[in-house]
Amino acid sequence: MAWDEWEQIKADEAAPQSASMRLNQLAPTAGGGGVGRPDMASSPEAKKAAAKAIGEDVEPGVTRDGKHAAESTNAAVKEFGPKDGHGWDTSSALKRTQETWEKQVRMLLGRLASEKQALSATGISFQSNELDTTARLARQSRIDGI
Repeated sequence: MAWDEWEQIKADEAAPQSASMRLNQLAPTAGGGGVGRPDMASSPEAKKAAAKAIGEDVEPGVTRDGKHAAESTNAAVKEFGPKDGHGWDTSSALKRTQETWEKQVRMLLGRLASEKQALSATGISFQSNELDTTARLARQSRIDGI
């Protein structure tokens, strides 16, 4: 690339440019959530089902499979470990790997518990907000005589 061409590119980039936007269509009349879909939707049933699935399927599966991996790795650590005063380096590496695995399983179980609790709390929070809004509207309509 020639020096003059490089200078021209830098000058073009440094020059103030006007920002412009062109809309090819209007937003749907139902809002920005897509055609015929509201912007925000809450399904207490779906949240309850997701929390139940985490508690009854995912968490027990992670616990079970985490223990299975621990048992298999511990057996391998024992096999590669020192029997006559000498062992394989693989044994200590597997042991460190197992410690990391157990830590990650605990972290995953903690995260799943947090998500399960959040799903339950969100449903309650939305329901409380709806009740509060309904009460405010009822109070307002009595005041205004509507």
